[in-house]
Amino acid sequence: MKKIIDLITGELRQAFLECGYDEKYAKASLSNRPDLCEYQCNGALAAAKEYKKAPFLIADEVAGQLSQNAMFSSVESVKPGFLNLKLDGGFLAGYLQKMQEDTGRFGCEKAKEPMTVMIDYGGPNVAKPLHIGHLRSAIIGESIKRIGRFMGHTMIGDVHLGDWGLQMGLIITELKQRKPDLAYFEEGYDGEYPDEAPFTISELEEIYPTASAKSKEDASYKEAAMQATYELQHGRRGYQALLSHILNVSVSDLKRNYENLNVSFELWKGESDAQPYIPDMVQKMKDEGHAYLSEGALVVDVKEDGDTKEIPPCMILKSDGASLYNTTDLATIVWRMEEYHPDEIIYVVDKRQELYFTQVFRCARKTRLAGEGTRFRFLGFGTMNGPDGKPFKTRDGGVMRLESLVEEINEEMYRKIAENQTMGEDEARKTAKVVALSAIKYGDLSNQASKDYMFDIDRFTSFEGNTGPYILYTVVRIKSILAKYQALGEDVPDAGILPARSESEKELMLEVSRFQGAVEAAYAESAPHKVCAYIYGLANALNRFYHGTKILAEEDKRTRAGYICLLTLTKDILETCIDLLGFHAPERM
Repeated sequence: MKKIIDLITGELRQAFLECGYDEKYAKASLSNRPDLCEYQCNGALAAAKEYKKAPFLIADEVAGQLSQNAMFSSVESVKPGFLNLKLDGGFLAGYLQKMQEDTGRFGCEKAKEPMTVMIDYGGPNVAKPLHIGHLRSAIIGESIKRIGRFMGHTMIGDVHLGDWGLQMGLIITELKQRKPDLAYFEEGYDGEYPDEAPFTISELEEIYPTASAKSKEDASYKEAAMQATYELQHGRRGYQALLSHILNVSVSDLKRNYENLNVSFELWKGESDAQPYIPDMVQKMKDEGHAYLSEGALVVDVKEDGDTKEIPPCMILKSDGASLYNTTDLATIVWRMEEYHPDEIIYVVDKRQELYFTQVFRCARKTRLAGEGTRFRFLGFGTMNGPDGKPFKTRDGGVMRLESLVEEINEEMYRKIAENQTMGEDEARKTAKVVALSAIKYGDLSNQASKDYMFDIDRFTSFEGNTGPYILYTVVRIKSILAKYQALGEDVPDAGILPARSESEKELMLEVSRFQGAVEAAYAESAPHKVCAYIYGLANALNRFYHGTKILAEEDKRTRAGYICLLTLTKDILETCIDLLGFHAPERM
């Protein structure tokens, strides 16, 4: 089903051609003066130069050609050469009726050439709790995955765990000091290791910061940790068994926390999964003359002609032969290509890592780790700041655990819902959790991903303004009206969607009609904030219609049934959109 703006453009093109002008000038756009018209075309202004004719004369001709077109209720030529367009009510109602009949898609066509897209998002380190620095990657990546899937693409999310660097050596070293008699540390041990991990998640989360602090004060301790890391990476059996325990304990906890954010991953792979691919990858780089030694380290030059700033070489191996993030990220590309042959790999990462990923992408291209048809894309996000404009912290200045932030917002939403005294504690708690998630996700996703933003709990949990709770309140309002209508039990034939009887109804219908364009743009630009902007406009239009119309009190049954059809379509689209953002609406609030 064509987007409504494309249908308008099609009629404009025909009119321009029939008047003797090139159709390239016939492009419709949303009006920037909605008080005057709904859509506009400024092509006559551009055409005037080519045809050496006053733009208003061109606009007059095109307006005359469109004057009898059934798509429009009015077409006006306004000096110096604007075309102001208003859609016919019957045409608009018919368009929405077709959207409603296209169940679940609402006229939004799937991609004609579906792609396989891998999204690298999440990126937590094992043995460490999720903190608020992990929030943006998780919810932006999840939304882009959902939008892409809705558009018909195969979307594969990979958490890409940090499970291979010095932090593993630090944990092993600290654990060896505390429990030296464990079989994992016994040289030459060839028996079976226990199935049960020698630590809990709480102990593990305490071990790492303790070990990290020690390594900064004690050079010999850090040396031992580096040696443990080296031995782990070179296959020491006991240390690899400990790594399995660390992963099992950590991943179970991570899954629980991500589940609370309604974030999921198709793959729970880590840096360690890329290790088997490193030796052959490194050898290939050497054999083909791409990698060379520089101050003992193995590097690949990635600078290009035209660079306006220095792009350092991409380091593949350190002087001691140990791998780095670069190494594992490049090896991860190798296995992704072998296993999935993706058309695109998107990295949802802090924008401050752009230089690093420029090096990685260029190295992968230069060494032909990926085919020419595979696109690499860096989607860098900005910082989540507190009300003081600085990176969000706890009240005592520390980094806040993500679990604590979610709990704090859950409590704030529960307090607000409980104040209304409309539901028992059990239901209020469950509802608060649903609404709190909308506050977190919408509060983040409504901002352009690349920009820093201020995380304001009071504003984000408000039921008024551009917030998740406001969107959910609108959905719940529609559900309430539909439930009351159903309770009337009237035997009324399905009227379908009828032409608008008021300005507020037509404004709502126009907003509904723009669904396809909003979702397509959100996918094309990897921009969930475009979905947020769309549903905020739709929710506002719905509430203006609600306040200005006696929906259930309408005496004419057919008109009332038409209202209900429009409300049902609006609700279905709102619920589809919030699912794309990664949350849902409760039955009541």
